[in-house]
Amino acid sequence: MATKRSRKKPVRQKFSREYKIEAVRLSADGTRTIAMVAKELGIDPHQLYRWRRQFERSGVAAFPGNGNVSSHDEEVHRLRRELKRVTDERDFLKRPQPSSPKSLAGI
Repeated sequence: MATKRSRKKPVRQKFSREYKIEAVRLSADGTRTIAMVAKELGIDPHQLYRWRRQFERSGVAAFPGNGNVSSHDEEVHRLRRELKRVTDERDFLKRPQPSSPKSLAGI
């Protein structure tokens, strides 16, 4: 009889803004490699590279926290919503209507 193995979803770690900034600072001081700093902190090196890129792009505005979206991201979200609405309207108008001559031709 086969037994089912349940896979537990890994718990997602959350790090404070201060922790991320300190990790970036430690990796930028040049005395240790990024991989060494990441290992000491118990995080994946790719995560530390991501944090460094975010900090380089946004500076002090990096790592805004839960629910705090930058104005740029907010604008992108608004534009995508608007595009979906307009696309849905267009697709609705493309559908043949029951009273149109094309749909009556098949009768």
